[in-house]
Amino acid sequence: MATKSPYYRAIGKEEEVFRSAYKCKLPLLLKGPTGCGKTRLVEKMANELSTRLVQVVCNEDTSATDLLGRYLLKGGDTIWQEGPVTRAVREGHFLYLDEIAEAREDVVVLLHSLSDHRRQLFLDRSHESIAAPDAFQLIISFNPGYQTRMRRLKPSTRQRFVSLELSYPPVEIETEILAAETGANLSLCKSLAQLALRIRNMSELQLDETVSTRLLVNTALLIKQGLAPRLSADVGIVQALTDDLEVAQPLKDLVSLHL
Repeated sequence: MATKSPYYRAIGKEEEVFRSAYKCKLPLLLKGPTGCGKTRLVEKMANELSTRLVQVVCNEDTSATDLLGRYLLKGGDTIWQEGPVTRAVREGHFLYLDEIAEAREDVVVLLHSLSDHRRQLFLDRSHESIAAPDAFQLIISFNPGYQTRMRRLKPSTRQRFVSLELSYPPVEIETEILAAETGANLSLCKSLAQLALRIRNMSELQLDETVSTRLLVNTALLIKQGLAPRLSADVGIVQALTDDLEVAQPLKDLVSLHL
């Protein structure tokens, strides 16, 4: 059980929505760009509600068997090894499936009975049905920016969830977040937040991902450690965003203007 609450700076009513969904035993879908605080919000709320967090980062190889469990041979015996989803449901934890849109279809299907009025998990292999305790909370997340090149969540799946959209914070709040996360001075944090705003507004660069708050934190930490500000921004932001020299140059020009 966590003892120290993770730092999270709310931008809107996301914490209030989260608490209400939990009290109503409704599953929650978080959508937002990379590094905007989805995972940190879940960690903070799990701590606040004194609940253990079971997190799975999904990918194209994530299958229902990986999450539910499997039979294994051990010392000549066949034993059942529970997966993270089964354990979370049985013990009444927060179950957070990050980047759910990247998982196989059978993973989404297994969530159906957990995300409606039944709140049950069916294990075909062990012929068992597990009713989720009141403390259990199902949370999934995805990045809407990936939806054009990856599998979409079906409307029938999305409509099972309370949906909460998160985004990058405004400059003032992002400055506050950077200062709290890194201990860097406010002037530097504000310059980084303003740089991020400029980059995020440059749609003509056609970046696969724009600069996240996470990248700003990394850059601020490098600068605080003593690395030159522009070099820190180059390795912490520019090189993380692109390998294309023609795209990197305007990013470096922006860095020079702000740092």
